[in-house]
Amino acid sequence: MKVVERYIMRRALAVFLAALIWTLAIVWTTQVLARIDLVTDSGQSALTFFEVAALIIPSIVPIVVPFALVVAVAQTLSAMNSDSELAVLNAAGASRWTIVRPIMLLALAASVFSFAVDNGVDPYARQKNRELVASSRADLLSLIIQEGTFRKIDDGLFLQIGERLPDNRLGGIFVADSREEGVNLIYYAKSGAIIESGDERVLMMNEGVIHRKTLAGDLSVIRFTSYAFDLSAFMSASSEVLLLPKDRTTQYLLNPSPNDKMFQKRPNKYLAEVHQRFSEWSYSLVFALIALAVAADARSHREARIHPLITSIAIALFVRWLGFFAAGKADNIPQYAYMVYGVPIVASAVATWFIVSNRTMELPVAWADWMTNFAGRFGDGWSALKLRFARRGASGQEAG
Repeated sequence: MKVVERYIMRRALAVFLAALIWTLAIVWTTQVLARIDLVTDSGQSALTFFEVAALIIPSIVPIVVPFALVVAVAQTLSAMNSDSELAVLNAAGASRWTIVRPIMLLALAASVFSFAVDNGVDPYARQKNRELVASSRADLLSLIIQEGTFRKIDDGLFLQIGERLPDNRLGGIFVADSREEGVNLIYYAKSGAIIESGDERVLMMNEGVIHRKTLAGDLSVIRFTSYAFDLSAFMSASSEVLLLPKDRTTQYLLNPSPNDKMFQKRPNKYLAEVHQRFSEWSYSLVFALIALAVAADARSHREARIHPLITSIAIALFVRWLGFFAAGKADNIPQYAYMVYGVPIVASAVATWFIVSNRTMELPVAWADWMTNFAGRFGDGWSALKLRFARRGASGQEAG
């Protein structure tokens, strides 16, 4: 590899790593916040929450890596053009492949990394995540005995424990049950306990009342000395781990078990997941070609055009949207599997044609003029607004 090629690769790699870390952090944060209820609703420790949060990372890496790469390539080449380095390379007689070669090597490494994570690490991380979430929700004992807080046991079923008493007894038990349509049940007991027998768990309530209210307004009150509320059904349902096609390994997707209930209901979903995994890795190469087609040529600073980074990201977003659209449709319509592979192939072919023919892939000139005029008007308006506030402040000081 030539010195110039190593220089380009080193600069692109530095920007790629920085963009990957920041993009990964932003996407990871949004995914983690969506799972904060694991701690608030299930009463789990912070360690369990962070373990679940760490297992999310492999699922977002294959999506983030191509976008970090297109940002790195477009930004690196744009900076080299601003510093007249691309013009110097052209003047020295260097071919365009001097720029293309190190970028494509970096894109190939990113593609291999994405393929390994998507087909090797992510399925096992997803399975472990499912197991952790299921086990945390199945731990009803730790969920129930927290004092002074309402806990959701099931849809329409809430429970509160007032206090913990000696000998593992509970005091001030309140249960609100609205699972039956048209009927609201409220249980209140002075004391009680959780009785375990094998896989069965029963909440035994002592000295309490049951309020039964219908939609018609009928209200009845029943007093009881002892009442048993069965919790076994909720424990078994919450502890069952349901694995979706995304949670399965690639080997299993290629040869699923005939007894798999999910496979029996929707076999096309398994095949669509295979197609997505075998095509998703290629977007790193596709996005690198798009960035090269947009920003690899030396351009004059006076030439009006949209910044190459914006153009590259806009085109990459459109291509990736087409890929997601095809993958989503392939779940129900198998013919869309051709589009899953066709989108990256066609996008790569178009970008390669621009590179080979020494053309520049860019948004229409009319779009560039509109964005330039809009930015100019926005800048002028902002300057006028600041000037107005400055004058108002100066007049206020004079009045003071």
